[in-house]
Amino acid sequence: MSIAAELIRFGTPLANGLTVKEIRLGLGYSCAELSDNSMGIAWTPDKNPQGTCTHFKTAGTIQGSDALTCLEWLESDNHLARAIGLAVFNALNSKVDRSLSDEEAISLLGIKPEDHVVMVGYFAPVLKRIRETGCSLDIVELNTFKPNVLNAQQGKEALARCDVAIITATTIINNTCEEVLASLKKNRAALMLGPSTPVCPEIFKDTRISQLSGAFVTEPKPLKVILSEGGGTKLLKKHLRFASAVV
Repeated sequence: MSIAAELIRFGTPLANGLTVKEIRLGLGYSCAELSDNSMGIAWTPDKNPQGTCTHFKTAGTIQGSDALTCLEWLESDNHLARAIGLAVFNALNSKVDRSLSDEEAISLLGIKPEDHVVMVGYFAPVLKRIRETGCSLDIVELNTFKPNVLNAQQGKEALARCDVAIITATTIINNTCEEVLASLKKNRAALMLGPSTPVCPEIFKDTRISQLSGAFVTEPKPLKVILSEGGGTKLLKKHLRFASAVV
Protein backbone atom coordinates (compact mmCIF):
# COMPACT_ATOMS: atom_id res chain seq x y z
CA MET A 1 0.00 0.00 0.00
CA SER A 2 1.34 3.45 -0.92
CA ILE A 3 2.12 6.12 1.68
CA ALA A 4 -0.80 8.18 0.31
CA ALA A 5 -3.16 5.22 0.74
CA GLU A 6 -1.87 4.64 4.28
CA LEU A 7 -2.45 8.29 5.14
CA ILE A 8 -6.02 8.05 3.88
CA ARG A 9 -6.60 4.81 5.80
CA PHE A 10 -5.31 6.29 9.05
CA GLY A 11 -7.04 9.64 8.59
CA THR A 12 -10.47 8.36 7.57
CA PRO A 13 -11.84 7.72 11.09
CA LEU A 14 -10.33 11.02 12.27
CA ALA A 15 -12.22 12.87 9.52
CA ASN A 16 -15.61 11.49 10.55
CA GLY A 17 -18.13 14.34 10.87
CA LEU A 18 -15.63 17.08 10.00
CA THR A 19 -15.88 19.56 7.16
CA VAL A 20 -13.46 21.99 5.56
CA LYS A 21 -13.66 25.44 7.10
CA GLU A 22 -11.04 27.07 4.87
CA ILE A 23 -8.33 26.23 2.36
CA ARG A 24 -5.58 28.68 1.48
CA LEU A 25 -3.11 28.00 -1.33
CA GLY A 26 -0.14 30.24 -0.61
CA LEU A 27 2.89 30.62 -2.87
CA GLY A 28 5.15 28.74 -0.45
CA TYR A 29 2.76 26.71 1.70
CA SER A 30 -0.91 25.83 1.77
CA CYS A 31 -3.11 25.28 4.80
CA ALA A 32 -6.32 23.46 5.61
CA GLU A 33 -8.51 24.52 8.52
CA LEU A 34 -11.27 22.12 9.55
CA SER A 35 -14.58 22.58 11.34
CA ASP A 36 -13.04 21.58 14.70
CA ASN A 37 -10.50 24.46 14.23
CA SER A 38 -7.60 22.08 13.66
CA MET A 39 -5.14 23.23 11.01
CA GLY A 40 -2.41 21.61 8.97
CA ILE A 41 0.05 22.91 6.40
CA ALA A 42 1.81 21.49 3.36
CA TRP A 43 4.19 22.72 0.69
CA THR A 44 2.58 24.31 -2.37
CA PRO A 45 3.89 22.75 -5.60
CA ASP A 46 4.98 25.26 -8.20
CA LYS A 47 3.66 23.43 -11.26
CA ASN A 48 0.36 24.31 -12.92
CA PRO A 49 -0.76 21.22 -14.86
CA GLN A 50 -3.80 23.10 -16.17
CA GLY A 51 -1.63 25.37 -18.32
CA THR A 52 -4.00 28.31 -17.71
CA CYS A 53 -4.44 31.08 -15.16
CA THR A 54 -6.75 28.71 -13.25
CA HIS A 55 -4.51 26.63 -11.03
CA PHE A 56 -7.25 24.57 -9.40
CA LYS A 57 -10.53 23.87 -11.20
CA THR A 58 -12.55 23.24 -8.02
CA ALA A 59 -11.62 26.62 -6.50
CA GLY A 60 -14.61 28.25 -4.86
CA THR A 61 -16.33 24.95 -4.08
CA ILE A 62 -14.08 23.37 -1.42
CA GLN A 63 -15.28 25.28 1.65
CA GLY A 64 -17.88 23.24 3.53
CA SER A 65 -17.03 19.96 1.82
CA ASP A 66 -16.35 16.81 3.82
CA ALA A 67 -12.83 16.60 5.21
CA LEU A 68 -12.66 13.01 3.97
CA THR A 69 -13.25 14.12 0.39
CA CYS A 70 -10.20 16.39 0.52
CA LEU A 71 -8.14 13.80 2.39
CA GLU A 72 -8.72 11.38 -0.48
CA TRP A 73 -7.12 13.90 -2.85
CA LEU A 74 -3.80 12.49 -1.61
CA GLU A 75 -4.23 9.96 -4.43
CA SER A 76 -5.10 12.59 -7.05
CA ASP A 77 -3.07 13.11 -10.22
CA ASN A 78 -3.11 16.85 -9.48
CA HIS A 79 -0.18 18.15 -7.37
CA LEU A 80 -2.23 20.92 -5.76
CA ALA A 81 -4.94 18.45 -4.80
CA ARG A 82 -2.31 16.24 -3.15
CA ALA A 83 -0.99 19.26 -1.24
CA ILE A 84 -4.49 20.00 0.06
CA GLY A 85 -4.92 16.33 0.97
CA LEU A 86 -1.69 16.35 2.97
CA ALA A 87 -2.61 19.62 4.72
CA VAL A 88 -5.94 18.05 5.67
CA PHE A 89 -4.18 14.97 7.02
CA ASN A 90 -1.81 17.15 9.06
CA ALA A 91 -4.83 18.98 10.52
CA LEU A 92 -6.48 15.69 11.47
CA ASN A 93 -3.24 14.27 12.86
CA SER A 94 -2.66 17.36 15.02
CA LYS A 95 -5.42 16.17 17.34
CA VAL A 96 -3.83 12.74 17.95
CA ASP A 97 -2.20 12.42 21.36
CA ARG A 98 1.31 10.99 20.97
CA SER A 99 4.77 11.38 22.45
CA LEU A 100 6.83 13.98 20.59
CA SER A 101 10.30 15.43 21.03
CA ASP A 102 11.10 19.14 20.65
CA GLU A 103 14.82 18.45 20.24
CA GLU A 104 16.40 19.74 17.04
CA ALA A 105 15.71 17.20 14.28
CA ILE A 106 19.26 16.77 12.93
CA SER A 107 20.69 16.30 16.42
CA LEU A 108 18.40 13.32 16.96
CA LEU A 109 20.05 11.52 14.02
CA GLY A 110 23.42 11.30 15.78
CA ILE A 111 25.39 11.81 12.56
CA LYS A 112 29.05 10.70 12.81
CA PRO A 113 32.09 11.82 10.80
CA GLU A 114 32.28 8.42 9.09
CA ASP A 115 28.66 8.51 7.94
CA HIS A 116 27.54 8.94 4.35
CA VAL A 117 24.48 11.20 4.43
CA VAL A 118 22.13 11.68 1.49
CA MET A 119 19.71 14.59 1.54
CA VAL A 120 16.71 14.41 -0.80
CA GLY A 121 15.62 18.02 -1.21
CA TYR A 122 17.76 21.11 -0.71
CA PHE A 123 17.41 21.96 3.00
CA ALA A 124 19.65 25.03 3.01
CA PRO A 125 19.01 25.97 6.69
CA VAL A 126 20.40 22.65 7.99
CA LEU A 127 23.36 22.24 5.62
CA LYS A 128 25.80 23.99 7.95
CA ARG A 129 24.68 21.83 10.90
CA ILE A 130 25.17 18.62 8.89
CA ARG A 131 28.55 19.60 7.46
CA GLU A 132 29.82 20.44 10.93
CA THR A 133 29.60 16.73 11.78
CA GLY A 134 32.35 15.99 9.26
CA CYS A 135 30.22 13.46 7.38
CA SER A 136 30.19 12.83 3.64
CA LEU A 137 27.11 14.56 2.18
CA ASP A 138 25.29 14.16 -1.13
CA ILE A 139 22.25 16.25 -2.08
CA VAL A 140 19.61 14.97 -4.50
CA GLU A 141 17.42 17.55 -6.22
CA LEU A 142 14.87 17.50 -9.03
CA ASN A 143 15.98 21.08 -9.77
CA THR A 144 19.46 20.15 -10.97
CA PHE A 145 20.34 23.77 -11.78
CA LYS A 146 21.37 24.07 -8.14
CA PRO A 147 25.14 23.62 -7.65
CA ASN A 148 26.70 20.30 -6.68
CA VAL A 149 23.54 18.21 -6.59
CA LEU A 150 22.79 14.72 -7.85
CA ASN A 151 20.03 13.99 -10.33
CA ALA A 152 17.30 11.40 -9.67
CA GLN A 153 19.24 8.40 -11.03
CA GLN A 154 22.43 9.34 -9.19
CA GLY A 155 20.27 9.85 -6.11
CA LYS A 156 18.93 6.29 -6.24
CA GLU A 157 22.46 4.92 -6.27
CA ALA A 158 23.54 7.18 -3.40
CA LEU A 159 20.49 6.29 -1.29
CA ALA A 160 21.24 2.59 -1.71
CA ARG A 161 24.72 3.15 -0.19
CA CYS A 162 24.00 5.75 2.48
CA ASP A 163 24.13 5.42 6.27
CA VAL A 164 21.71 8.28 6.94
CA ALA A 165 18.99 9.71 4.69
CA ILE A 166 17.19 13.03 5.10
CA ILE A 167 14.11 13.12 2.89
CA THR A 168 11.80 16.03 2.19
CA ALA A 169 8.11 15.39 2.83
CA THR A 170 7.37 17.12 -0.45
CA THR A 171 8.09 13.73 -2.07
CA ILE A 172 4.54 12.79 -0.97
CA ILE A 173 3.16 15.73 -2.94
CA ASN A 174 5.29 15.32 -6.08
CA ASN A 175 4.61 11.57 -6.10
CA THR A 176 8.22 10.39 -5.70
CA CYS A 177 7.99 9.11 -2.11
CA GLU A 178 7.66 5.39 -2.93
CA GLU A 179 10.57 5.54 -5.36
CA VAL A 180 12.80 7.28 -2.81
CA LEU A 181 11.91 4.90 0.03
CA ALA A 182 12.46 1.87 -2.21
CA SER A 183 16.00 3.10 -2.93
CA LEU A 184 17.02 2.81 0.73
CA LYS A 185 18.88 -0.47 1.34
CA LYS A 186 21.32 -0.28 4.27
CA ASN A 187 20.71 2.99 6.12
CA ARG A 188 20.81 2.94 9.91
CA ALA A 189 18.64 6.08 10.11
CA ALA A 190 16.29 7.99 7.84
CA LEU A 191 14.50 11.23 8.59
CA MET A 192 11.48 12.68 6.82
CA LEU A 193 11.82 16.41 7.35
CA GLY A 194 9.93 19.63 6.73
CA PRO A 195 6.71 21.39 7.73
CA SER A 196 4.71 19.14 5.39
CA THR A 197 5.80 15.98 7.21
CA PRO A 198 2.93 13.81 8.48
CA VAL A 199 4.25 13.11 12.00
CA CYS A 200 2.46 9.78 12.22
CA PRO A 201 4.80 6.84 12.97
CA GLU A 202 2.07 4.30 12.25
CA ILE A 203 2.23 5.17 8.55
CA PHE A 204 5.95 4.46 8.20
CA LYS A 205 6.41 1.42 10.45
CA ASP A 206 7.05 -0.90 7.48
CA THR A 207 9.56 1.43 5.79
CA ARG A 208 13.20 2.33 6.48
CA ILE A 209 12.16 5.75 7.88
CA SER A 210 13.24 5.99 11.52
CA GLN A 211 12.26 9.57 12.40
CA LEU A 212 9.58 12.06 11.39
CA SER A 213 10.11 15.77 12.01
CA GLY A 214 7.36 18.19 11.09
CA ALA A 215 5.39 21.23 12.21
CA PHE A 216 2.16 21.81 14.12
CA VAL A 217 0.23 25.07 13.88
CA THR A 218 0.11 26.95 17.20
CA GLU A 219 -1.25 30.33 16.03
CA PRO A 220 -3.64 29.92 13.08
CA LYS A 221 -4.63 33.55 12.47
CA PRO A 222 -1.19 35.13 11.92
CA LEU A 223 -0.01 32.01 10.12
CA LYS A 224 -2.82 32.33 7.56
CA VAL A 225 -1.93 35.95 6.90
CA ILE A 226 1.78 35.21 6.34
CA LEU A 227 1.01 32.18 4.21
CA SER A 228 -1.48 34.14 2.06
CA GLU A 229 1.08 36.91 1.54
CA GLY A 230 3.70 34.50 0.17
CA GLY A 231 5.69 33.77 3.33
CA GLY A 232 7.73 30.59 3.78
CA THR A 233 9.20 28.62 6.67
CA LYS A 234 11.40 31.46 7.94
CA LEU A 235 8.38 33.71 8.54
CA LEU A 236 5.92 30.98 9.52
CA LYS A 237 8.09 29.26 12.12
CA LYS A 238 7.17 31.54 15.05
CA HIS A 239 3.58 30.34 14.65
CA LEU A 240 4.54 26.66 14.49
CA ARG A 241 5.76 24.00 16.88
CA PHE A 242 8.47 21.84 15.32
CA ALA A 243 8.48 18.34 16.79
CA SER A 244 9.73 14.84 16.04
CA ALA A 245 8.56 11.29 16.54
CA VAL A 246 10.48 8.02 16.37
CA VAL A 247 9.12 5.37 14.02
